Amino acid sequence: MYKILIVEDDHTIAGEIGRHLGKWGYEVGTVTDFSNVLGDFGRFMPQLVLMDIGLPFYNGYYWCGEIRKVSQVPIIFISSASDNMNVVMAVNMGGDDFITKPFDLEVLAAKVQAVLRRTYAFHNQAVLLEYKGMILNVSEMSLGFQGGKTELSKNEFRILQVLFEHAGETVARDTIIKKLWDDECFVDDNTLTVNMNRLRKKLESEGIENLIVTKKGIGYQLGGL
Repeated sequence: MYKILIVEDDHTIAGEIGRHLGKWGYEVGTVTDFSNVLGDFGRFMPQLVLMDIGLPFYNGYYWCGEIRKVSQVPIIFISSASDNMNVVMAVNMGGDDFITKPFDLEVLAAKVQAVLRRTYAFHNQAVLLEYKGMILNVSEMSLGFQGGKTELSKNEFRILQVLFEHAGETVARDTIIKKLWDDECFVDDNTLTVNMNRLRKKLESEGIENLIVTKKGIGYQLGGL
């Protein structure tokens, strides 16, 4: 089931779109905090975004740019501002399509289907994991936070992946070691410590501090930041 996030300030329009797309079998979410659209995006992890241009706090172009820093999920703009300048701006900001208000809900559903088919027909859907505003992009092996994007090595990514997948839990050192080196060869326990310290230094250089907490004698878990 594809998940669609509606970023629309008009509750009536958002409700109508949501109900109609729900009939087509989509799981629909709506943004509730327009000052932090990226947070709702990370928590819902949609495969497509319907983005209005006129929004409180920041407009749809701004949020499209912020989403593009962490994900290539398709974005369809919906707006009553249908002049050529807005259409060109939407495309330049990374939008995949543009629908003018008022629109027919069947036409909207058809466009949604077309974009989803075009995006996901020949490759796996991108997987995003979210924790307190940070977005771990599994397909790109990168971490997005406050508009920035940090590229991760294979081991750095695997450490964060297992911690994100077990957010709120302490992950044993042995579990992380198996995630990183899943073979029969002996791995010195100190090797994990070296990798963990290297990852922490990289995160700190990007302004992300206290993300990984050591539970002495047990393992590691995500912290409160």
